[in-house]
Amino acid sequence: MSKQQITFNVELRERVGTGGAREARKNGMVPGVLYGGGQDPVAISLKRGEVQKAIETGHFLSSTATLVHKGEKQLVIPQAIQMHPVTDQPMHVDLFRVDAKQKIKVEVAVHFVGEEVSPGLKKGGTLNVVRHAVELLVPAGHIPESLEADVSKLEIGDNVKISDITLPGDAEPTITDRDFTIATIAGRSAKADDTSAEAGEEEGAEEEGDEEKED
Repeated sequence: MSKQQITFNVELRERVGTGGAREARKNGMVPGVLYGGGQDPVAISLKRGEVQKAIETGHFLSSTATLVHKGEKQLVIPQAIQMHPVTDQPMHVDLFRVDAKQKIKVEVAVHFVGEEVSPGLKKGGTLNVVRHAVELLVPAGHIPESLEADVSKLEIGDNVKISDITLPGDAEPTITDRDFTIATIAGRSAKADDTSAEAGEEEGAEEEGDEEKED
């Protein structure tokens, strides 16, 4: 299943600064800035409904979008979005110009499969997710919807590393100096050992504190 395409019909903002942004919001728009691509930054306004719909796709900051202005189109990658702390409404958006073949850094979510048949999980182990997303260097026009990590054959103590995940041929992780861990199957005994170790450290700290008081 491919990602839902995001399209924004935008207008240029003549007024910039706080006043211009406030006016845009009053008119049902979300102020934003378009920059990058070797061109000057441009103040724009996006329709609030379109921005809200893009957020609801769940991959607003991990996929490209198409800006449409007077029939002309521009491919962009959302860089940041500011939300209102009370109403949770979009307040401002930063968009970066890209070319479909241009390689960009983007975080792609990891989805886990095979949990229901994993022997380690069946024995009472727990899936300990180290990375919910992986940063990839990938062409802007070919960002994968998600990465798939298969845990169906993992026993307690086993793990999934980035080398175990099939990446698109034109994508690579930005971390290249090691085969980093995505998730592990942790056992109950490991959790107990961790808890005991933490408790021991706390008791040791308390004893040191008592000795200092006696001195």
